[in-house]
Amino acid sequence: MESINRIFTLTKRNIKEIIRDPLSLVFTLALPLVMEILFYFLFHELTAQFEMKYLAPGIVVFSQSFLALFTGILISTDRNTSFLTRLYVSKAKSYEFILAYALSVMPIVVVQSILFFIIGGIIDPTIFCIGMVWAILISLVTSLLFIALGILFGSICNEKSIGGVSSIIIVGQSVLSGMWFPIEGLSGGMVTLMKIFPFKNATDVVNNVLNGAGNVLNDIIIPLLIVLGYTVISFVAAILTFKHKMKDK
Repeated sequence: MESINRIFTLTKRNIKEIIRDPLSLVFTLALPLVMEILFYFLFHELTAQFEMKYLAPGIVVFSQSFLALFTGILISTDRNTSFLTRLYVSKAKSYEFILAYALSVMPIVVVQSILFFIIGGIIDPTIFCIGMVWAILISLVTSLLFIALGILFGSICNEKSIGGVSSIIIVGQSVLSGMWFPIEGLSGGMVTLMKIFPFKNATDVVNNVLNGAGNVLNDIIIPLLIVLGYTVISFVAAILTFKHKMKDK
């Protein structure tokens, strides 16, 4: 019970810190939303890639990659202040810090997923189906990957370097997810690489849940397991790194 209380207290504090930086919140929500609307009207008649039923799930996961930067900045900023230094001498455990950071970002994830799917549905009403509800729920799971990576990078990097390091995740999601271009024209080695990394798998699982899967094992279960594998590894690495940083204080 004491552990839960500490996590709850830390989460409330982190949410307050997030609210104090409304510009970052607006950027995290507004930029992907503008891209969703703009790219649809510019390109949906040219290629199926930008039909809203494919674009909306892609934008949802793409927007989650910004959480790595968002979360990383939050943690690296705390590390450079006396806030974490004071907490390090308390009874709080490293996993409690990590869970509190993750929980404080989840409201943003919920808003992202619902907002981008609703806007997509307004443009293309066929999105409004039971598949959209499941896609929103699955997107909450995929978001944990980017949150974990943000916590890991924030535990390693300082305020000055976190932006550049975290942007690797945004670039990776943009380039290796296949959301902006058909992958049929790529070499077999490149496609294999994209399937090994979590970015395409995260996009595919949300996409396939929304639009239906031809093969549940290959189209949903396997991509989801790959994403979960990377997520667990990232969270474990983040907890161990954070714990190491605590000992150094």
